[in-house]
This record gives sequence, C-alpha cells and structure tokens, in this order.
Amino acid sequence: MSISSEAAQFFANIDAKQWLLFGLFPVFLFVAGVEFWHFRGSTVYKLQDSVASIVLGASYLVFEVLLYALFVWSIYDWVYQFRIATIEMDLLSFAVLYVLVDFLFYVYHVIAHHVRFFWATHCVHHASEHMNFTTAMRQSTLYPLAAVWAFFLPLALLGFEREWIFFALALNLAYQFFLHTQWVGKLPRPVEWLFNTPSHHRVHHGRNPRYIDRNFGGTLIIFDRLFGTFAAEDPDEKPEYGITRQVYSFNPVELTIHEWRDLWRDISQSGSLAVRLKHLWAGPEWQRDSAQG
Repeated sequence: MSISSEAAQFFANIDAKQWLLFGLFPVFLFVAGVEFWHFRGSTVYKLQDSVASIVLGASYLVFEVLLYALFVWSIYDWVYQFRIATIEMDLLSFAVLYVLVDFLFYVYHVIAHHVRFFWATHCVHHASEHMNFTTAMRQSTLYPLAAVWAFFLPLALLGFEREWIFFALALNLAYQFFLHTQWVGKLPRPVEWLFNTPSHHRVHHGRNPRYIDRNFGGTLIIFDRLFGTFAAEDPDEKPEYGITRQVYSFNPVELTIHEWRDLWRDISQSGSLAVRLKHLWAGPEWQRDSAQG
C-alpha cells in the first residue's frame, strides 16, 4: 500500500463524530467568546484557566482521531460481525439509538465518578474552579486509552453501525457543551424535568457535599431521576466548582497526569497485591487503613 493510499484509508476511518466535533470547535470558541464578553470584569472567567481548557480540548480531539482511526473502529467492526440484528437507520431507530447512547453515557459517567481508574481521566474535566463554556472543552487527552469507547460496544452487538453510534454520541457531547454556563438560569419546569440543563449541570460540577456525584445525564436527566442520582440546584447554595483534592495548575500536562501519578503512588505502596490493585477499582476517596499496609 502506498503512502497516499494509506493516508486515504486513515482519513476514511475518521467518522462523523470526529468531523462533527472538529467542525463545531470554532463554533464553541465563538460562543465562549460571546460569553466571555458578557461576563467581562467578573470572576466567571480566568484567562489562564480558559486557555488550559482550550488546549486540552484541542489535544483531546486530535489524539482521539488518531487512536480511533488506528484501532477503535477495527474493534467495533469486529464486534459488529456478531450482531444479533441488522438495524436499518430511520427517524425512529435513530431516536431509540440516541436514548440508548444517552443511557450508556449515564452508566459510564457514574462509573467514572466511582472507579478511580476512570476518574483519573475524567477528573480533568472537573478540575476547573470556573464554570463557563471553555470548561466544556477541558477533556483529557487520555480518554481513548482509558477505553471510554468500550461502554458503547453493546450497541454494535445489538446491530447499530458504528458510524451512527458515534454520530449520536457526538450530538450528545455537542449538546452538553451548552450546559457549561452560568449565563442561563432555570428553564421552564417541563424542560428541567426531562432534559439536562445548565442548572442541573452546575450541580454536577459542584464540590459542595450535597452536590457531589449528582446529575450524571448527558442530554436527558430522567436516568438520574429513575436511579436516585438527581439533585436540584438550590438557589440558596451556589455550587463551588472544582474537585475535592484540587490541583492548582494551569499546565495541560499536569492537569492530564496528576491523578494518574497519585494513583501510581498509591499502588506502589507496600502491601498485598489485592490491596494495591484495589486502588484501581475503588472510589477516588478510598484509602487503605493501617492494617492493610
């Protein structure tokens, strides 16, 4: 295979999710710029924080394109061979797919907050002490290596083509960008009941005890209501943004690796193999007691 044909094959493996998010990135920057102008002179934005978030978002997109094109799509194509049905895409089947993607995103999101291996990547998104549209761009470059994509593999087994799975996921993620703002207050009650909204997502980013590990939904908030993870924003308690073990840095590399470094430090401590490995799957707050070494 020539270099030109290899390049053509590589670009053929970049699907709608990557193209859509790449295409929307300038839109996200423009919207963030408008919000920045609206809140000028306030503490909603901090320049170093926003620059770090934008750099992280851009590097995440580039690295994801590389990793997905190189091996993730092959995994999805392999699983698709064993599908239990072949689902033709129309308006109804796409609506079903979108709800299923939203549910699996909820499942992943809950696990990402309760299993330290996944939290080590996801905490990058929560590490900002500011809530604005640039915060939405703050994503870890290591997401593809942390196998977030694996949570959506059951959809390929059901019979949905990977292009449609990740197109639906891209729309879901694009929707979530607009949740990261203090510009929008509470929306009409029916909207707040069914959909994830800026009010609900401000709660999710709060490190106040009553707000921690709440409102995991992507587009919909109904799964949080069904499974008891919902909390409403209290007008008398404004969310305090950030993480409980705050990392005070605007360095994108430090923001990406700080929790992985701490995780490795904890695993490296003396003790039985079972106890050492528990740091991978226990909650982010779990620490050994003295009897465990």
